[in-house]
Amino acid sequence: MTQSFERPRLLIVDDDRDLREDLKQYLTIEGYDVTEAENASAARRALHAEEPDLILLDIMMPGEDGISLCRSLARSKPIPTIFVSARSDDIDRIVGLEVGADDYVSKPYNPRELLARIKSVLRRATGGSLLKGEEVTNLFEFDRWVLDLARRRLTRDDGVLISLSATEFQLLKVFLSRPNIVLSRDRILELTRIEGEEVFDRSVDSQISRFRRKLEIDPKDPQLIQTVWGGGYMFAAEVRRL
Repeated sequence: MTQSFERPRLLIVDDDRDLREDLKQYLTIEGYDVTEAENASAARRALHAEEPDLILLDIMMPGEDGISLCRSLARSKPIPTIFVSARSDDIDRIVGLEVGADDYVSKPYNPRELLARIKSVLRRATGGSLLKGEEVTNLFEFDRWVLDLARRRLTRDDGVLISLSATEFQLLKVFLSRPNIVLSRDRILELTRIEGEEVFDRSVDSQISRFRRKLEIDPKDPQLIQTVWGGGYMFAAEVRRL
């Protein structure tokens, strides 16, 4: 991901030319390298030429829509993504997040708010040490999984790569740094904040329920992320640094 001496690379995918140009001008002034694409096909060509650090993706476009493109990328080439869409219904937002997006901003938006969300997603995506002051270790093994912290990649023991949203990545880092410790919902919210911003925009229970569907053999009988009634959640796994 982005290094300190590089300008972060953004890809704007939207069929509204005026919006793309205005947003590109604003973000360029703010210190980003910005590429434009008017549809999913153009976005794929841009991604083939150079992988961005983050994608700003519209949903309603001619041809392949943003949901389909995001779902495809989540399976093959996970890249931090923010949906920027005129569709503001809760169901659209939920679907957008469930297919792999890291955030969702409704049009019309305040450019400064969008900029803040871009910075927040990029901070989460770049990761960092699990505990403050701790030496960064790239690989962590637990149960049937290996997490590559630097690349934000979660691999199953059969070689299957599981894409992680920024929310899931941050949650997993919290659990890996505190195995077999009961964490209340409030404590999880506190630990997943980055520079005063909350990673979770919905309930902890909903986020964990979705994450279990990726991690657990049987999500209805979770063995890794266990519910402690009256207490919160516990990550019941032995964690090894490789």
